[in-house]
Amino acid sequence: MRALILDAVRGTPAVRDVPSPVPPPGGVVVRVMATGLCRSDWHAWAGHDDIAFPHVPGHELAGVVAAVADDVVAWRVGDRVTVPFVCGCGRCEWCLAGEAQVCPQQEQPGFTHWGSFAEQVALHAADANLVRIPDGVDFATAASLGCRFATAYRALVSRARVEAGEWVTVVGAGGVGLSAVMIARALGARPIAIDRNPAALELALQLGAEHAVLADGTDVPAAVAATTGGGSHVAVDAVGSEQTSADALLSLRRRGRHVQIGLLPPIDGHPRVPMSRVIAWELDVLGSHGMAARDYPGMLALIERGVLAPQRLVERTVGLEELVTLLPAFDRATAAGITMVDPRLGGPEA
Repeated sequence: MRALILDAVRGTPAVRDVPSPVPPPGGVVVRVMATGLCRSDWHAWAGHDDIAFPHVPGHELAGVVAAVADDVVAWRVGDRVTVPFVCGCGRCEWCLAGEAQVCPQQEQPGFTHWGSFAEQVALHAADANLVRIPDGVDFATAASLGCRFATAYRALVSRARVEAGEWVTVVGAGGVGLSAVMIARALGARPIAIDRNPAALELALQLGAEHAVLADGTDVPAAVAATTGGGSHVAVDAVGSEQTSADALLSLRRRGRHVQIGLLPPIDGHPRVPMSRVIAWELDVLGSHGMAARDYPGMLALIERGVLAPQRLVERTVGLEELVTLLPAFDRATAAGITMVDPRLGGPEA
């Protein structure tokens, strides 16, 4: 099969032919029909994750089951499926309680093993992790759920428990931030989008943001406080940097809730967080790490009903060859919305 290969940290990716995967015990092989390019993939390329080389990134995916291990019960060749980016073991106390996103033995395609920037990908513990794609949902829409949309959904619905009428500040209008804006609006909340990219802010307004703040020398917390009359009820850092995390936290009103979605790698030492404000104002600081397969049906039902429309976030679709330049430059990209990858483009089946 064709796959995007990384040979070293910050090395130039290459598209090469490699052996096709086989199903691991309890797992399946999925023929990838769509897979998203995400900031987390850039973190892997940049060396912020412990991965073994050579490596195939990619963790947001949807496709068709191509091969099944003998001990898999619920899935057959030809099933249309997607999967959370955190795949639980299916056996531990956390998985049995439906909290596979914090499984201690979790597997993550594109991180712990080869991922979906390829024509096929092997997935573990299929009976616990695969999610059936409804007939009314296309592959690109399903793939867009795997990391950014599902993470934003759980962050707002299950972690922050956003209520109608609450102000929700979303710092970062990339894929996960735009997802959070759309979901917050669907919940009846009042989202405020923050970003350095005017085009991303324009898209955020189209997706339901009530206000937009251009973070280009602006005092973001002061702008939010002026708009909301004292700060937002909920803030989301959808980027993952010392500055964006602080802007989100300092944008909250007293007893507000902060959700950290963006990864905060200790690039220059441990990131500084304004904990004095957290203590003095009794802020809740919450992490959100994906969403377990058991929670997908409720989200998918809202998509089928048209309440949520993640397909509006997909800005473009590219082939594997274009990722050679797009992946290393992701942190500098100005495109608004999600870049989707179709591994079949440019290949012999195209």
